[in-house]
Amino acid sequence: MRLRPRQKTFVERSLAALDAHGNTLGIAPTGAGKTIMLSAVTGEVIGDSAAKACVLAHRDELTDQNRGKFARVNPGLTTSVIDANGKSWAGQVTFAMVPTLARIGNLAAMPKLDLLVIDEAHHAVAASYRRIIDHVRAANPDARIFGVTATPNRGDRKGLREVFDNVADQVRLGELIASGHLVPPRTFVIDVGVQDKLRSVRKTLADFDMGEVASIMDRAPVTDEMIRHWKDKAHEAGRADTWRQTVVFCSTVAHAAHVTEAFNAADVPAALIHGDLPSEERRQILAAYAVGEIRVIVNVAVLTEGWDHPPTSCVVLLRPSSYKSTMIQMIGRGLRTIDPEEHPGVVKTDCIVLDFGTSSLIHGTLEQDVDLDGKTETGEAPTKVCPGCGADIPLACFECPLCGEGLGTEEDAAEAAGRAALSGFIMTEIDLLKRSSFAWIDLFGADDALMANGFNAWGGIFFLEGRWHAVGGAKGQSPRLLGIGERTVCLAQADDWLNEVETDESAFKTRGWLNQAATEKQLQYLPPAYRQDYGLTRYHASALMTFTFNKRAIRTLVMAAAPEQRRAA
Repeated sequence: MRLRPRQKTFVERSLAALDAHGNTLGIAPTGAGKTIMLSAVTGEVIGDSAAKACVLAHRDELTDQNRGKFARVNPGLTTSVIDANGKSWAGQVTFAMVPTLARIGNLAAMPKLDLLVIDEAHHAVAASYRRIIDHVRAANPDARIFGVTATPNRGDRKGLREVFDNVADQVRLGELIASGHLVPPRTFVIDVGVQDKLRSVRKTLADFDMGEVASIMDRAPVTDEMIRHWKDKAHEAGRADTWRQTVVFCSTVAHAAHVTEAFNAADVPAALIHGDLPSEERRQILAAYAVGEIRVIVNVAVLTEGWDHPPTSCVVLLRPSSYKSTMIQMIGRGLRTIDPEEHPGVVKTDCIVLDFGTSSLIHGTLEQDVDLDGKTETGEAPTKVCPGCGADIPLACFECPLCGEGLGTEEDAAEAAGRAALSGFIMTEIDLLKRSSFAWIDLFGADDALMANGFNAWGGIFFLEGRWHAVGGAKGQSPRLLGIGERTVCLAQADDWLNEVETDESAFKTRGWLNQAATEKQLQYLPPAYRQDYGLTRYHASALMTFTFNKRAIRTLVMAAAPEQRRAA
């Protein structure tokens, strides 16, 4: 497989920082391909040498996921696993569970390592991680330490500098939204008469005092208002009686239980997950949510990190967060794009965020400035006055979350972003057509059908009835639907398909066709009009032939996703 251009940059910067400092931290949010990038860095460091590496994770599912993706990026390297079920250092790269490896007996069996990779590296200063890091450094002072995380600023304000003294690169959420790898959030800050009280809640070491928050938020009038606003904002496009799949974050278990009861009483299937729930019961609830039997899943600090269900397209915040990293994690649960093969019939173009607390007003944006010393302060984000209702609202809003008043264009918001540190996403438009490793051809000059070819695969995006559709095919595989929705998202999904299937060598060779004239054999397969086009290149002809040969399959896939058969996420 191939890396996206932005992923290659991340890898190159990480390798350079490791060479210069012996350690480095990379910031990569949801949708950036964090595991792919850490695998590429590890593979480059190990290469064909006798070096040994270990990749740390704190949960079984992350260990399995990391190992599987590593094999796709580095098919020539051997791997092994240290977990509760087995302890082998036989591979060039070993994937280890932190709770298992941190035990004294298991550390004693660890061979000398040349590279230690820490996934979810904001945990690196925890005692169990430090035992492992210190042991690795004691055995080999030249060992390199590489960490990757989406949220480098910890809630307890404990800095990461004792492990990482530099940041190699930071992929920002705004980049991923602009490139189509995440859907944009549409945030509504809704004051149900409690914001002044929430501002007076005391802070603990970890966050606001959630007992105090519950005394304010866990009241029937607040819950009833929340459900009323949710029904108004979170219904599926064109279907007022069908609701987006939603995750709700509450302050306490009792609060979450009352919210769950209220949803069910309003005939909205909802279920509660909390930390004391037996693992099997939790698994069954998540499975029911995954298949759509449950529309709303309510939780208390369980689904903040490491859980994703891409059809989730509404996030409800019924608790404030004193730390931006927690807010980012919560909202990030709703920003994933959809793979139609995994979730047939689901269309997702944005994520509705309903903030009934003060997080959006405190933090103002999902972008995060890295502070390795852990001294980042929070404060009130810049606001502006809505001309419609006079409310103070976040500066980054394009529409008033209270009265719906339009507040200017995205260009206006971008100008405001330049004037204030916390004013919203850096929404620089990213033209994937130029950044892609593949040449995208406008097949018919109407900008409604674009295709790119490799040696082993092809990708295309096609516009029909107000929606773009991404389709991809490969040798030995039937064409498949890759995405439905906005042009940018579909282009990103089709481009990622090509990156997965093709290699650097095939992409380079394919680009060599760009300036070569179409061959006589190619022209025989094209309509007569193209035989008079003396500027037709071999690559353009190849794309047209690919479309011709796959036209029926493409049409079948696109028509099967007709709007009346779709449901929004």
